Amino acid sequence: MTSSSPTVTELRAELRALQNKNHELGTRNAKLAELLKASRDKLQVLYEELEGLNTPPSTYGTYLGTEDNGRSAEVFTGNRHMRLMIDPTLDRASLVPGIRVRLGEGSVVVEACGHTDSGQLATLTETIDGNRALVQDHSGEEVVVKLAGALQTGDRAPRPGDTLLVDTKAGYAFEVIPKTEVNRLALEIVPDVTYADVGGLHNQIEQIQDAVELPFAHPELFQAYELHPPKGVLLYGPPGCGKTMIAQAVAHSLAVRMGSESGSYFLNIKGPELLNKYVGETERQIRLIFERARELASDGKPVIIFFDEMESIFRTRGSGVSSDMETTVVPQLLAELDGVEKLSNVIVIGATNREELIDPAILRPGRLDVKIRVDRPSQSAAADIFAKHIRSDLPLAAPAELLIDAAVTHIYADRPFVELTYSTGEQEILHYRDFVSGAMIANVVSRAKKLAIKDHLAGCGSGITVDHLISAIDAENRENEDLPNTSSPDEWARIAATGVSRHAGTITNVRIIG
Repeated sequence: MTSSSPTVTELRAELRALQNKNHELGTRNAKLAELLKASRDKLQVLYEELEGLNTPPSTYGTYLGTEDNGRSAEVFTGNRHMRLMIDPTLDRASLVPGIRVRLGEGSVVVEACGHTDSGQLATLTETIDGNRALVQDHSGEEVVVKLAGALQTGDRAPRPGDTLLVDTKAGYAFEVIPKTEVNRLALEIVPDVTYADVGGLHNQIEQIQDAVELPFAHPELFQAYELHPPKGVLLYGPPGCGKTMIAQAVAHSLAVRMGSESGSYFLNIKGPELLNKYVGETERQIRLIFERARELASDGKPVIIFFDEMESIFRTRGSGVSSDMETTVVPQLLAELDGVEKLSNVIVIGATNREELIDPAILRPGRLDVKIRVDRPSQSAAADIFAKHIRSDLPLAAPAELLIDAAVTHIYADRPFVELTYSTGEQEILHYRDFVSGAMIANVVSRAKKLAIKDHLAGCGSGITVDHLISAIDAENRENEDLPNTSSPDEWARIAATGVSRHAGTITNVRIIG
């Protein structure tokens, strides 16, 4: 019996079965290869973790410099100054003095980790040789440190008054912290107050323009006449009469005159924050303010240093009750005004309502040369001030001129408030009008606006009326904080001397009428 050979169909079926088997084995082999690779990677990770566990701990230090042609480095670590070797694979360009470095096994420098971002704060007093600085910590101790590379190559070099991040043990300053003492004490702004916003003070504005703006408007004439601009101006008078607004308007006018809104600087000194319980701190801060002013004025832009409530800082020496700090603070200001370093393009403007308390040495000619009295507004000046606040574009129940005239007439009416008796036997009656100020007028208008809003919500009409203004004036007179709640003759003598009374003698008796 003979066997028959496979047919073509059977051979093809067997070939397809072998191909399917081969594809299945190939797929299984690929999966096994992937599994093997994943296991190998996992073993590698476990091996690296095991190696890391066996690695000794790293320490960090501050890189100070390179020695031996780059083979070793000076490093401050563990409160010790050490010379350590550098890993040959480490890029030497990454090592900058002051940078933090990681130390590997055997205390070898193996990595540059950037500058530290935490530590002690100190105030920069002055720079030395461009790469060193004299700094002062919160306790007043002075230390000389080096400036890290970032401070030497940055866009802005550190300047006196800046707060620096330092490591006094390593002897390096790393970063300027954006919080300077000068910025906390003096706000560098260009006010948006113009002369048009100041009402009833035309004579005072003309005086301060002549004193402050003329030297910048016509410097060639001042040079031809060998006339030096005034170093300072004192604005004095009762509170709330526009002294601060005049100073702000001067700064704005100078900025416009110099050609741009950034053409001048207005350093508004926060006087009470200058006071410090540590000896010498107030004087140092005054010195920093004037150093900052000289720096800003070095490019020809005028700088105004404005001391509001000037008597709170620069009182007459010898008048202190306890610490008597005036004996050192006043001479510091005098030294800045008359010192060797010339005050070029810097103008000091002081404002006070107690000019008798300021040390006379500050007020003499050559220091605060110009003294401008800002009195309480007259009847016409009060109308001008009212016009700044009652404008035709506001909701008004009557024409603005009628409202202003009615308000001025009422506020300046004969309404006795207090009777003063002098040592000479003379008597004087002060009226409510004798205590009017620009701030009071502004508050009267604000009260009238609030009354108008309440009536509008109640459906009783729309707009500011004469009745609203009269009611606001009466309420303001009752609550005016400028009127002392005391019968002290000394207190009334001071108020009566602010342009109201010119009687000889002292006040011996006060009788409240209103």
